[in-house]
Amino acid sequence: MTTSQYLLNLGLLGYVLYSNLGTRTLTRLRVILPLGVVAIAAAVFLRDVPTLGNDVRLEVVGAVVGAALGVAAGLLMRVRHVGGRTVTVAGASYAALWVVVIGGRMLFAYGADHWFSRDIALFSRAHLITGADAWTAAFVLMALAMVVTRVLVTAARALGAPARAVPVLS
Repeated sequence: MTTSQYLLNLGLLGYVLYSNLGTRTLTRLRVILPLGVVAIAAAVFLRDVPTLGNDVRLEVVGAVVGAALGVAAGLLMRVRHVGGRTVTVAGASYAALWVVVIGGRMLFAYGADHWFSRDIALFSRAHLITGADAWTAAFVLMALAMVVTRVLVTAARALGAPARAVPVLS
């Protein structure tokens, strides 16, 4: 992983936490913007997805794990209607999930370059994974699937969230 990729991951983490922690009004932009970013990231990072050997299986596993993590993130965010607007509330558990996932992805990348590159090469050879590009595609698909699924879960919950009356303080 290059320095710019580490910075990109840290920037993504910062953006996710900044834009979602606390109580936030759910707007169209908060739904559309992450989906637009995912579309751009897919176009940039998934140009040549390896498909030989078991690469596709690895990439599908990455996408499925990402979708599961996205469901978890979506469920860790409360959604409700208050005073005619839809709000989301995300706290420490939501932040912890994102820190663990993005930090874990960065740690794996660092370890793959410095600590256990030989073990990954042996695992890849034994399981017919063609190399680093397949691993990269799997992790990118995991990240993208997590974001898309989190947005979809949040949007679905917003559509089904019961309206609550706001008490009037005199």
